Amino acid sequence: MIQLCDVSEQYRQLKDEIDAAMQAVAESGMYILGPNVKALEAEIAAYCGCAHGVGVNSGTDALHLALRALRIGPGDEVITTPFTFVATTEAIGMVGAKPVFVDINPATFNIDPTLIEAAITPQTKAILPVHIYGQPCEMSEIMDIAQRHGLRVIEDCAQALGSSYQGKKVGTFGDVGCLSFFPSKNMGAFGDGGMVITDNAEIAERVDILRRHGGKVKYHHSELGLNSRLDELQAAILRVKLHHLDRWITERRRRAQSYNAAFLPLTGIQTPHECYRGALRCPTVFAGFAVQDLYASYHQYTVLVEGRAAIQQRLKEMGIQTMIYYPVPLHLQEVHENLGWQKGSLPHAEWVADHCLSLPIYPEMRADQQTTVINALAAVLTDTQPLAA
Repeated sequence: MIQLCDVSEQYRQLKDEIDAAMQAVAESGMYILGPNVKALEAEIAAYCGCAHGVGVNSGTDALHLALRALRIGPGDEVITTPFTFVATTEAIGMVGAKPVFVDINPATFNIDPTLIEAAITPQTKAILPVHIYGQPCEMSEIMDIAQRHGLRVIEDCAQALGSSYQGKKVGTFGDVGCLSFFPSKNMGAFGDGGMVITDNAEIAERVDILRRHGGKVKYHHSELGLNSRLDELQAAILRVKLHHLDRWITERRRRAQSYNAAFLPLTGIQTPHECYRGALRCPTVFAGFAVQDLYASYHQYTVLVEGRAAIQQRLKEMGIQTMIYYPVPLHLQEVHENLGWQKGSLPHAEWVADHCLSLPIYPEMRADQQTTVINALAAVLTDTQPLAA
């Protein structure tokens, strides 16, 4: 089986470095908020080009604590995308705020900034864009809107560490950026982990207080917080991996380009592109134009196909794992029934959710494995119809 992502192969290639790092932590006796966490926070901040990093227990906690640090809470509204993992709105709900969904650009799968302003109300306090699949959102337009309306911006970079927009790493445009170190991410730990990055010292300090049970000084607590500290062992592993991150992203991009070139002559498939909005309103055409200042990390390589279920089953029978990220947009999820959204209200997100399919892509993927995927999908697509308008 060709897996969607083989994290064990990455470990095998870095085994000596990772084992030595883990052994050093084990021998140190410093397991909570030790020197590796502190060093990783500084190294990630420097890599992203910002002043502060605060390691937390997961990407979900990063979002949750970022919202709390920005004092977003009950009665507030946060504008976000419906096409993402539930952790995005989970974090909004955890602080008592309400997610307000805006439809996506069907080419990039990201929130459509041209629709944001119409969703702003007196209760709106923030915009939470998600750089889905490692594709950067249109941050210049989003930041312009936020500044005009006095809104906070929290960037969900769970899938986008290493992506950049206009020469600047994602996560550094808004007030805060939120990272995930889930094992399959661009830089994955051996368990959960996350980080909040920011240029604002006050925000960083408050996240630090909140992650430690709401206390700046041990056993002295100013507010109710969480036990959400990035594990020292995970930090040591991530410090090893950070040295390889740029190379891994280069490899992801090469594989994405190989897929794009191979699938270009085929009908019945739409491939991802690094593009701006352009004139996109029709899901059958990627009319955006490639630009030099968008640099996607391709956490996932996601195509759009008609007859997805049959295609996915055929590929499984041929020994190729695929995944659907995500089959039901958040505005139609049971957890958000109380918000009153109806099917058809956000058509682009719904259309993409019905047609998206992620193919195997990871830095260690061999050329022969990718060729097998390409040939298999090409064979399957000859039995399908082109995408319907």
